[in-house]
Amino acid sequence: MFNTSQTKAAPAPAMTGFLAAGAMPKASVALQERASHKLMETQKLLKERLDPQRRVVHAGDVIYQAGERFGNLYILNSGLFKIVNLSADGREQVVGLKFRGDWLGFDGIAGGRYSCDAVAMDTGEVWVVSYESLLSAALAEPALLQVFHTAMSREIAHDRDSLMSVCTLPADARVADFLRYWAESLAERGMRTDQITLRMTRAEIGNYLGMTLESVSRALSRLARDKVIEFVEKGRRDVQIPDVGALSAFVQRCLAPAPAMLQ
Repeated sequence: MFNTSQTKAAPAPAMTGFLAAGAMPKASVALQERASHKLMETQKLLKERLDPQRRVVHAGDVIYQAGERFGNLYILNSGLFKIVNLSADGREQVVGLKFRGDWLGFDGIAGGRYSCDAVAMDTGEVWVVSYESLLSAALAEPALLQVFHTAMSREIAHDRDSLMSVCTLPADARVADFLRYWAESLAERGMRTDQITLRMTRAEIGNYLGMTLESVSRALSRLARDKVIEFVEKGRRDVQIPDVGALSAFVQRCLAPAPAMLQ
């Protein structure tokens, strides 16, 4: 669990983390800049109206566990989180990924207890907001309620898309779609997308996508052979993505029906 003595704010993301303007078309850069600006405005509103408690987290830190009494929501200001649940046979199942600006803890609202574990995957910072305080503040500031509803709606939409991916896409396409989602999530936050560091092991990716470790490795190798991605080092955690659109095109090729045989 959290060490409550850790209250020092995490450093803001360095400007070198932002996508270089020359790395992609100007229109895309403009869209990313607007998305990043909107995120910063939202964070400013939350900070001013809610005065959240800021906590530094490190890889492996658990901010809440399944069964724990619900009371707070958590807003990710930096870093990356995975949401973990227990399957019927007791195995851990990765059911979600959270990036900067995402909210954690919605699963605890209905039943009064969290139903999953929220685990940090790298160093970052979360803002802790009392749910009761949020509801009270939203009465005086409607913009807060809109931010809250937007965050919930985004989570619902992503959960739907993830389920569709697992249920309908072949293995290679699932991995490509996973990398596309990761890159586009960074883009929406104004971060670089031409190279990403996978904070998940091959086994964790397979767990999340409903695949074996070997299937994930084969899919990544195929993406590399097709020049859709490139591995930076032998560790193969740093992945270069020359064109995020190529990942979407790869998914579509996987779904395209095989050409009919000539009679």
